[in-house]
Amino acid sequence: MIDYIGQFIRALTDLTMEMAPYLLLGFLFAGILYVWFPKKKVYKYLGKPNSASVINAALIGIPLPLCSCGVIPTGISFYNSGASKGSSVSFLVSTPQTGVDSIMVTYSLLGLPMAIIKPFIALFTGFFGGFLTNKFDRNGHKDKETRQNEVDNNDQADRSLPGMLRYAFVEFLEDIAKWLLIGLMLAALIEVLVPESFFTAYLGNEYLEMLLILVAAIPLYVCATGSVPVAAILMLKGLSPGAAIVFLMAGPATNAATMTVIGNVFGRRTLIIYLLSIVAGAYFFGTIVNEFLPREWFLDPIAHIHGGEHAHGILPQWLKIGSGILLAGLIANALYNKYLSHYFKKEKAATKIHPTMKNMEVIVKGMTCNHCKATVENNIGALEGIEHVEANLSTEKVTISGENIDLEKVREKVESLGYKFYTDFISLNPSKDNQP
Repeated sequence: MIDYIGQFIRALTDLTMEMAPYLLLGFLFAGILYVWFPKKKVYKYLGKPNSASVINAALIGIPLPLCSCGVIPTGISFYNSGASKGSSVSFLVSTPQTGVDSIMVTYSLLGLPMAIIKPFIALFTGFFGGFLTNKFDRNGHKDKETRQNEVDNNDQADRSLPGMLRYAFVEFLEDIAKWLLIGLMLAALIEVLVPESFFTAYLGNEYLEMLLILVAAIPLYVCATGSVPVAAILMLKGLSPGAAIVFLMAGPATNAATMTVIGNVFGRRTLIIYLLSIVAGAYFFGTIVNEFLPREWFLDPIAHIHGGEHAHGILPQWLKIGSGILLAGLIANALYNKYLSHYFKKEKAATKIHPTMKNMEVIVKGMTCNHCKATVENNIGALEGIEHVEANLSTEKVTISGENIDLEKVREKVESLGYKFYTDFISLNPSKDNQP
């Protein structure tokens, strides 16, 4: 047992150090994208139900570091603000499959060919899903004034240099830290427990292999970055490159919660098109990779994971060790901020309540990341009569302050974004007129 624990720790440490320099660079690029491409600059490219808008949506989504939980409120915001349904679906399909951080990590563990193929597949599947949606499931949009108001209210982030760095290494990392850690630990566990050449020894049929991976990946949640170390270790155990492609593309883009929200907001037909584009695209390109591309492109880059040497031979050991320590510290800080800090900040949070206004807390379920938090706060805060909104991801409580709060409008706004609203609320300091 002790030997297994030691092997697990060594495997986890090696994987973390291997990924860390590229992951930190990816986070920095994510912060730069956050500053350079605010939402109001991209809405105008997504509004028409044509192929150009669909391609624009996929191209915009591919580098964005949003996982399937974070992309949902962003995609719905695009749609509610006037983006065509086709371009919204294209964005929802292509964005979680990859991202600038995921591309960097893919290069570090799986090599350049896989790092190039992933964005190409995301572009193709996004376009395919958007094209089918425009052809079979069009609908109208809101008026121009409403769209512009929602665009303005959804683009209030801090875009200074400190704001960019905070987003890159604090807020964004809070969104993926748990899943990144789970992915690393799962990869290390597979490395220790699964026998060598497991898939070739026990399955032997690559088409069945891809199908089984697809069935397993669709309902489960795994982020694009966290899926990379798992795919690398599975390939070391004999998983074919095509099946790894299926896992890398279908896993991050689908999960049970995402499918439920898309079905509620966009309708059953759009949900079917969304799933069809991801499933068909992943299986098709998995087959292409297995049948027509050299295996050495995908197997040679992962050989270093066992050997302990970097495949590209360009990063010194001290940089990997230092980056690994820094990444571990940032992950620990992100987990503390998201899951523990609210236990120690109750008194500080209470001081934010406006004593001269009507204040209440409502429950909003479905918020899983800082994108969700910002979306809820900005959209509720834009309603008439509301002066201050603060959402707490851990408790799922949203504190609302204002002179004339219309809970029915708050409900409509929250549910239009794909979240669940509960009418049970706590009135923190109701005005005398509202007292029984």
